[in-house]
Amino acid sequence: FSDTGTKPPESGVFGFMINISALLGVITMYIRYLLIEKQNESSYFIGSSCNMFSLCVGLMGCIGMGIVANFQELSVPSVHDIGALVAFGSGVVYITLQSIISYKSCPQWNTYFVCHIRMAISVISCIAFIPMIVFALQISMTKIDWTPDEKDYTYHLMSAICEWTVAFGFIFFFLTFIRDFQVVSLRISTEIHED
Repeated sequence: FSDTGTKPPESGVFGFMINISALLGVITMYIRYLLIEKQNESSYFIGSSCNMFSLCVGLMGCIGMGIVANFQELSVPSVHDIGALVAFGSGVVYITLQSIISYKSCPQWNTYFVCHIRMAISVISCIAFIPMIVFALQISMTKIDWTPDEKDYTYHLMSAICEWTVAFGFIFFFLTFIRDFQVVSLRISTEIHED
């Protein structure tokens, strides 16, 4: 995943786009948090602290994305790897918690079909996350431009496949929020004070 943005000028574009994605992730997670809080007012289905915990875990993942974006894989590998671990680990926990919250809100706020889709994406992401870490730990060198005859190539390839699986899992998971967000409207309140 990070191999696509390690050399200039791609590294600048990669970092910029990941930072934008992290910002959009924060906005999406915050709107989801507010939506659940509002739904909870009319029909209680989840504790507010659980909703807040889910938001905090998601925000940690976005911070991890920022670290990945700003500390390239070849420049500062240890910081980059910590950021990736935080981003992917927190992301997997976030989508799993959101899947559970979705089930709790059925059938009033979600359909079981959407809940099953969310849980399937969460399970696939969790399953891919574990070998991603295991294979990444087997790689003895940090480099770009791998060839199939090199030592650790298979570990690198398998880790990259799992990493992309988890990343696309996050994208598809957020796409399941579209129907939920269609009921959201932005109200701006203006008050006129007369002296």
